[in-house]
Amino acid sequence: MAAVLGISGEYHDAAAALVVDGAIVAAVQEERLSRIKNDARLPIDAARACLAHAGLFAADLDRVVFYEDPIEKLERVLVSTLRTFPRSLRQFPRAVGAQLGSKVWVIDRIAEQLGVPRAKVTSTEHHRAHAASAFFVSRYPRAAVLTVDGVGEATSTALWHGDGRSLRELGRIEYPHSLGLLYAGLTAYLGFEVNEGEYKVMGLAAYGQPRLRDEFARLLRLHDDGTFELGLPYFAYLADAELGFGPAMDALLGPRRSPHRPWDLSSAADQRYADIAATLQAVTEDALLGLAREARRRTGETALCLAGGVALNAVANARLARESGFDHVFVHPAAGDAGGALGSAILGALELGDPRPAALTTAALGLPIDIAATAQLARDLGLTVRTSADLPTEVATLVAGGKIVAFCQGRFEWGPRALGNRSILANPADPDSRERLNRAIKRREPFRPFAPAVLRDRAAAYFLGADGDLTPFMTTVCPVAPAHRDRLAAVRHVDDTARVQTVTSTSAPELAAVLAALDHTIGMPIALNTSFNGAGEPIIGNGIDAVGFLLSHPIDALVVGDLVITRNAA
Repeated sequence: MAAVLGISGEYHDAAAALVVDGAIVAAVQEERLSRIKNDARLPIDAARACLAHAGLFAADLDRVVFYEDPIEKLERVLVSTLRTFPRSLRQFPRAVGAQLGSKVWVIDRIAEQLGVPRAKVTSTEHHRAHAASAFFVSRYPRAAVLTVDGVGEATSTALWHGDGRSLRELGRIEYPHSLGLLYAGLTAYLGFEVNEGEYKVMGLAAYGQPRLRDEFARLLRLHDDGTFELGLPYFAYLADAELGFGPAMDALLGPRRSPHRPWDLSSAADQRYADIAATLQAVTEDALLGLAREARRRTGETALCLAGGVALNAVANARLARESGFDHVFVHPAAGDAGGALGSAILGALELGDPRPAALTTAALGLPIDIAATAQLARDLGLTVRTSADLPTEVATLVAGGKIVAFCQGRFEWGPRALGNRSILANPADPDSRERLNRAIKRREPFRPFAPAVLRDRAAAYFLGADGDLTPFMTTVCPVAPAHRDRLAAVRHVDDTARVQTVTSTSAPELAAVLAALDHTIGMPIALNTSFNGAGEPIIGNGIDAVGFLLSHPIDALVVGDLVITRNAA
């Protein structure tokens, strides 16, 4: 038996994950501790937090595994920039300098900063870490596995066959052809921040129609065997890593959208941008569907596992579940680079002879909130703190009355979704609560939807198809049942779908109790559930963050454990 720490970082979504004796003990993204959104720095604080939670020291570790091979990464950067010289002239010093600086020595830095012997620190391959993160925590003994992201060392897409404790690669697509970079380039074109704005593009797509397929046929060519190619003249990431698209994109689709102009979807200009988003979404789905059907053909399996940043596209996942030919589809809840930390840890543990982990039933793998310390801080700041005699009923009554409640319970979640432990809850039937959340608290674009959390055993009555392996971690969308569309106005998107989270007493017991109480107060076991964070901030980690949020945002109550914290009436 062994203790293995997995590490991802240096690009975005840095994280650490700890596996002990084959069991997943903790998984923490660095941003939750540093309060820097998508923090990319080497996650030493997250690593130490995982160890502290387990009561271990660095000396107790049998292995530390980094989620990609830094030498192979350097080789890809060198080859790709030299191959496109002189177009890459401006990008060359920055790209190669970054690799030759701290990144190529990342293994040594991990050993030094954690205080672990260098011989214990190894690396794995980026897409293998992604594949491990999805397959080995799924409930399937055998499955096809697809990993789809921007780029690892040199791979952007890979097909795997998972069988018990093994993963066998069946094929790959290499950089610069990448669905992740396609989506990122168009995200930047539409005026959003790359690695943050892709969710916005997905929400915007529902307001448009895929009218630009002829233009997009020049951007992405799909082949019968599931492979694809990008129209490289339209993309600039070989010469400009920040923008990701070139002047040819402007010539093809029209001028890029300014990131500073407010959205007005009643205008012809912004409606065209919505149509561009809709076309991007449609061709991305087509590409993923081609990959999935090829995976089904080549493996013969009935279950599909997905990881990589592109796998966080919930709308595409819904189409895969409907049309790919697989009976079961599962997406790792932290499918982006953070998930690579857990995949790396699992791979290291399996190599040392540990058993495959149990199937993941909850995303609450972070650090617990200190209820007593939070209460003391709140009292010191003059806030009202009281213990609730019946917390689920009190929260349900507040929500039913149009109040917005921040809800902190136990350990914070793993991945980008708040699933009931660091959530903001509101009435799913109240459009006014939704507008208040968007305008005054979350400060988001008006076209971005909010998600419903629903008791799993009641979900099918309200959301069609909400009974699979995607809804527990909010990684798909489901049509809202026609009979309940009017009653679910605050969580129903413009296309009559919702990104559903199904809840059980195992996955999120405190939230499940609130949903049961809401069934009595509003007649539905459903709450609007959005992440407990402000604009541009990571999800709340500890009690200090939570109290600070209450003081700086117009929420009505903060619930921590069985405590209800509110502002003083004065």
